[in-house]
Amino acid sequence: MLELLKELCDLDGVSGFEDTVREYIAGRIAPYASDVTTDSIGNLIAYKKGRKRADKTVMLAAHMDEVGLIIKRITDEGMLKFGFCGGVDRRVVFGKRVRVGERKIPGVIGIKAVHLTEEEERKKVPKTEELYIDIGAKTKKEAQELVSLGDFGAFDSEFSRLGDGFIKAKAIDDRIGCAVLIKLMEMDLPIDMVFTFTAQEETGLRGASIAANRVMPDYCVVLEGTTASDLPFVDKMKEVCALAAGPVIPFMDGRTIYDRGLFGMLTHLATENNIPWQTKRYIAGGTDAGSIHLSGSGVKTCALALPVRYLHSAASVASVSDCENMLALSRHFIENVEDMINA
Repeated sequence: MLELLKELCDLDGVSGFEDTVREYIAGRIAPYASDVTTDSIGNLIAYKKGRKRADKTVMLAAHMDEVGLIIKRITDEGMLKFGFCGGVDRRVVFGKRVRVGERKIPGVIGIKAVHLTEEEERKKVPKTEELYIDIGAKTKKEAQELVSLGDFGAFDSEFSRLGDGFIKAKAIDDRIGCAVLIKLMEMDLPIDMVFTFTAQEETGLRGASIAANRVMPDYCVVLEGTTASDLPFVDKMKEVCALAAGPVIPFMDGRTIYDRGLFGMLTHLATENNIPWQTKRYIAGGTDAGSIHLSGSGVKTCALALPVRYLHSAASVASVSDCENMLALSRHFIENVEDMINA
């Protein structure tokens, strides 16, 4: 599981540029899928036959994209001006290494040196317009030979083990969901199911909306990463969730009130199988469920999420045990999904 997650996190797949991630996943799931389709926005939709066909359609979803940058202008001095793809905190990007475009041109996010700032400037978070990417070019022409407007920029951060039982990587949100879906596709399924790897979640749940209206599921489980703020000086009520306390089964977030029946099923399966779990102690964030549960005539939707510190940054941190327990609970859900449909 960890090796698969490492391979996925090391790929670059900024929103709208998920091609490399999609190609990797398509290759991994090809032996297990009866049909694999890529739609107009870049979603990867895979169908897998189970032991029998169900009267209801069950979809499992995880998004392929990650937050990142997009190049908007090149200065006369050869610096790259950019905007963010997805919700990135400007406070965490200064000095971070990035890879630009399909050629993976190395660069560093820069800002005016502290020695040149006034006291009042140092009290404020710089605006995006004040940042730039330095790729070592001396002129605009030199930079244009390497980079084009509209190229993406991804954080250059390798997957690694951290301390005792933790991992550090970019894009854990939501390559963990993709990894779980891949492992689930290797299972012998009780019924036919649809596995959807969505595009452009970080820029407005766009792929999920199209995928759900294409598949028209009756039930959906969204596999995600979610904010953990179990940190010093953070009020306990605002921690949202904590690392190494089990996967998160949310009853609500900023975009969705989850189906009570599915929520109860997941919590019951976790307790029955001695899998630690938690729910959100503070309502924050949103997932592809925000689009999916409103599609068609409505979809019964639940979510299962991995607690992740420093979400949407170059170095997110998660617990190995949480990853393993998220996969274990997902497998129990698959094994019991037929009872849910027939209830």
